[in-house]
Order: sequence, then structure tokens, then C-alpha cells
Amino acid sequence: MPRTRANGEGTLYLRADGRYEGAIALPTTGGRRKRIRVYGKTRQEAHKKLVKIIEEAHRGILPSEQSYKISEYLDFWLEREKRRPLTRKRHESVVRLYIKPSLGHRRLNGLSVMIVQNFLDDLLADGKSVATIYQVRKALSAALTYAMRQELISRNVARLVELPRYKPKEARYWTPDETIRFLDAASSDPLYPMFVLLILYGLRRGEVLGIRWCDVDLSHGVLRIRQQVQRINGKLEQIDLKTDSSRRDEPLLTRAREVLLDQRSIQEYYRTKAGNDWQGTHDDNELVFTSRTGRPLESRNLVRSFMRICNRYNLRQITIHGLRHSNATTQKDLHIHSRDIQAILGHSDVRTTGIYEHVDLMSKRNALQRVEERLFATEIDRIPVVKNTD
Repeated sequence: MPRTRANGEGTLYLRADGRYEGAIALPTTGGRRKRIRVYGKTRQEAHKKLVKIIEEAHRGILPSEQSYKISEYLDFWLEREKRRPLTRKRHESVVRLYIKPSLGHRRLNGLSVMIVQNFLDDLLADGKSVATIYQVRKALSAALTYAMRQELISRNVARLVELPRYKPKEARYWTPDETIRFLDAASSDPLYPMFVLLILYGLRRGEVLGIRWCDVDLSHGVLRIRQQVQRINGKLEQIDLKTDSSRRDEPLLTRAREVLLDQRSIQEYYRTKAGNDWQGTHDDNELVFTSRTGRPLESRNLVRSFMRICNRYNLRQITIHGLRHSNATTQKDLHIHSRDIQAILGHSDVRTTGIYEHVDLMSKRNALQRVEERLFATEIDRIPVVKNTD
């Protein structure tokens, strides 16, 4: 005689298509009850799946009220993602190019470690770079973490896959003597004040573009890094910094003060010349570095000037971001403590520059004055710069 089925065990039966189906009504994460169905080629397979969701419900892991396909869920996630605009744009690209074409048809709650592992392995086999694989896994993991917070899934399977070994290329940087040669070569360039700030403080491009006059405290000798300028959807925008640690105060060094005062005079000249055509703010929120009509400057123009100077004076080729690495290297060569370097550069990851501890403005000033003394030495001591005549 068959055993009487107890309440809460669900039902199991053979379907017309030859598969077995298990079903049970359970409360959802939204507070309603929903009939959950599972399927298997055998009775044992369907029973195992049914038991699993019942046990999860007993542990408080309830089924979601809505069942998403991955393509539908990724659209839902991207609409609500609160990351920086450039990060969101990168995620949108990764989702469109890689994740949706391969995984979009699958159910969100049916995603497994094996499925994601095979997906990433296939990308690698198709010739995608290891760096791309890491970016895809990073975007998928961010999406699944949000799904966990929404109680749509119980675990993030993207975190459990094995990735190929990845070692980023070591950034190229200049020695202090090479940096000095560049400063000499760039001294007559209109963007020289920006190069000085990039080199002295190791700023990111967007950070130096985003400095406003209200961030320059001449009376207290402080330069505040509070925002950045980036091109978002075809428009130059003033946006938040990369991380919370990027928001920082730097000591206003002598050379930095000099070039900022020069820049203020130059900007005032162009503002007066433009008259009513000036497109700036006319107040303390005015950007320090603007075009001749008061518009924000393009990052690519800064890069273009940098590369032109390097080529003209036979300087070893590095990227403009390499100036940030050059700053860190100069500080290290001067035996400045890693916690000071981290605070100056605004690193958020303690592994980037060492163990983080609180660093006050005086510590930064002492460290950066040594950098200033090293890079802005007496003209007699400098290596002559030879112009490329080719």
C-alpha cells in the first residue's frame, strides 16, 4: 500500500511527454504563495529537485516571485545599476557582446557553476584575451550579486569558477631624470600647468581636468580633489571620483601654487576676451582648466599634447597614466612610506601601495616637498633636452 503523502511534501507525477514533474506551493520572497514546478527525466531526478527547494524554503531561502531569463534580468539590473557612468557603460558593452549571446536564453535560477565555467572556457577557446575573460566574469558577478540582494538567487555562481592566470602588463614609467627632461621640454606648452599637477601629485587625467577654483585654497595651502571630468554618452560631464579614497586633500606645493596663479591669469585673459561668449560658470565652481571659451577640456587633447612633446624631444614613450606610476616610483626612490604614497595617490586597495593608515596633511606635505625638490631642481643641474629634428 503506497504511503500517504504528508502535507508540505509536494506532488510528483508522470507527464504525457514522458518526463516527471514535481510541484509544491511555497511562500515567495514577495510574501505571496506560488506553485513551484521542477522536472526530471526520472522520478528520482524530479524528487531530488523538489526536496532541494523544500529544504531551502525551510532554511529561509524562498523562491522569487518572478522568474527571469538571464537576458531579461540583465536589462533589469543595468537599469538600476548605481555604479560610475564609465563602469556602467563598460558593463553594458560586456553584457551586449558576450553574456547575452551565450547565456541570455537560460533561466536566472538555473545558472550553475558548470554553465558559467563552460561559457568562459568557450570565450577563451574562441580567442578572447584573458583580460576580456576577467571583465566578463566581473560584470556577470556584479549582476548576480545584485540578484542575491534581491533574493532572486541564493548564491553567486560566477564567484566559484576558475579563471586562467592573468598578469597585467607592467606599466611603463619614467625615472626622475626623465621626468625632469619632460618638464623642461613642456615648459612653454599651454598645458604645462596641468602636466605639473599630474607629475607632482600623481593625479588621474579626469581628476586634474575636474579641479575647480573652489578646490584651490591658497590661504590654507590646500588642493582638494573632489571630482573628475569624463566624456559620458558624447558629452563632457563633471562626475564623482573613482572611489571614496580618491576624494582627498593635497598640500599646495610652491610650484603648484605658481602654475595655478599663472593659469588664473591666463583664464582671466580669455574670459575677458570672450565676453558674453564665455561658457564657464563665472564663479568659484569654474573649472581651473578650460578652453578659450570656458568649456571643459578634452582628455584626448591632453594626451595628444603629451605625446607630441615626447616625440619632439626624443623622450621614451610612456602613456600619460604612466606619470602616475612615475610619481609613485619617485616617492618610493625617496624612501617615502607606502601609507603616505597611498594617501597621496588616493588608492582604495591596500594591496596597491601597502598597508593603509591615517595620514595627515603635514605628512603629505613633507613627502611631496621631497618630490618637488627632486623634480624641480636648479636649472643648472638639469640634463639638456634635445629637440627631434627628424
